[in-house]
Amino acid sequence: MVNIQDSAAIKRLSFASLIVLLLSVGVSYGQHDAHDSGDHNDGTTEAHQNDHHDDGHQDAHEANGHAEDGADHHATADHGDGHDSDGHGEKEFNAGEMIMHHIADDYIWHFWDNGVVYLPVILYSSDRGVEVFSSSNFYEHHSLVEYNGYEIHHGKIAPVDESRSVFDISITKNVASLLISIVFMLIIFLKVGRSYKKDTLSAPKGLANFFEVIVTFVRDDIAKPNIGHKYERFMPFLLTLFFFIWFNNLFGLTPGAANLTGNIAVTFTLAIITFIVTNVNGNKNYWKHIFATPGVPIPVLLILVPVEFIGLFTKPFSLMIRLFVSITAGHIVVLSLISLVFIFESFAIGGASLLLVTFINIIELLVATIQAYVFTMFTSMYIGQAVEEHHDH
Repeated sequence: MVNIQDSAAIKRLSFASLIVLLLSVGVSYGQHDAHDSGDHNDGTTEAHQNDHHDDGHQDAHEANGHAEDGADHHATADHGDGHDSDGHGEKEFNAGEMIMHHIADDYIWHFWDNGVVYLPVILYSSDRGVEVFSSSNFYEHHSLVEYNGYEIHHGKIAPVDESRSVFDISITKNVASLLISIVFMLIIFLKVGRSYKKDTLSAPKGLANFFEVIVTFVRDDIAKPNIGHKYERFMPFLLTLFFFIWFNNLFGLTPGAANLTGNIAVTFTLAIITFIVTNVNGNKNYWKHIFATPGVPIPVLLILVPVEFIGLFTKPFSLMIRLFVSITAGHIVVLSLISLVFIFESFAIGGASLLLVTFINIIELLVATIQAYVFTMFTSMYIGQAVEEHHDH
């Protein structure tokens, strides 16, 4: 039996998880990175947005020359299936809009038709202070409206008066998913810790037995080879990274889930934490090799030192981009294959798409684990380089 019976170590892991994830919450507030590229609008926000500055108040989605009669079509056209439910005709299916809606952040959490959770909006401004209200106030007959001097514009809440400055710290879909993952991880690892505390002699069973295998793998195949004899002090951090990324990668593959690890604000936060842990623990030998590499001529140092210094930042940057791109690309591929069904409206295409989506989803399960492993492994390598002792040759 592997000796991970130190309940204090398990508690450190749990509290380290809380710290890392809360930092991710802070960076995730108000971040809707998928909305920032181009002029596209989220399917839940722009698909039915009224032109509030048009004196005629003409519906922004008039189809075939007919004005909308106000029928309930939020669950269809508003979420990208491309059909008007009022019977005036069909709206052309927009694959890009549907895909971006599913991978982007939002102020509501849509699970199925009429299954929508309106999340809390939290705004701060110098003139009004803190304002808290439900995002449902922005929807009237499933169309976007102004509320209390605010509007949702390009997927973000903005004041109607452009001269006002507002700080948005709302609980968006990604933030809500992150908070759920905090609770989930704390429940699991506190339970595992209690099981070891109750019985320190017999082999672990059930949940503790399952996670012992993974903890042992991270310890013996990631931490020890890359960090060396100082690996124990970094185990809580490495385990937190691995399980946080792994759990949320898997959560993101479930229907209706948020794309948390495909949010660059979250991957950025994880990379920043890796950067801080690595360089705070860097010893004299580590910094000497960066700014005054022994045995290197001065003319070469003029080139080598800037390269090494830039490398301090490019290493965590590569971690951020690798995780973000891998997870987001996988979701886009799956959603693109699903879109083929609505584009071609063919049973043959639908059957082929189903097989491909099933195959890609199996690969995505593998990628979810691999990306957690890769992020943790490279983090341990960077830490190992920072704490490595000087060896005389």
